[in-house]
Amino acid sequence: MSIPTNDVTSTIQLALTPVFLLTAVVLLITAISGRLARAIDRMRFIHAELLELPKLTRSLESHYRVEYREARIRGRMCAIAIFFDVLSGVLISMTVLEIFFFETGGRYLQGSFVIITFVAGLLCFMTALVVVLVEVVYAHRSVGWDLPSHPDKKV
Repeated sequence: MSIPTNDVTSTIQLALTPVFLLTAVVLLITAISGRLARAIDRMRFIHAELLELPKLTRSLESHYRVEYREARIRGRMCAIAIFFDVLSGVLISMTVLEIFFFETGGRYLQGSFVIITFVAGLLCFMTALVVVLVEVVYAHRSVGWDLPSHPDKKV
């Protein structure tokens, strides 16, 4: 069975269109991973500071404990956003495969599968974006602008 060249070209073009969305998925994963790394680094710093409790004032210890909890929450939000973003990438990749197989003769596949996986992928991507937005707002609101001074450090 010979497939006309025009059909192959249009099939490849149709199947690769959602791949541009995969680029956005990868960029979002990269951005979220950076935010997660900063939250983890901050938690490690605070943990090290809390291990030296005798050197801390009560107000600084209290501040660190609150900030530690907030960094943990931010880390969880980043992990949730990464989950939805990766799920989005998987669903969009499935869409690409479905389009390719559907257009190359897999007529047993229904077009509704393509629609379902693509829409589900977009919904997961939008969910990841919303979670990232919530995490950014939470991070801004939880920043210790009024950090108490450390007893050993002069400001």
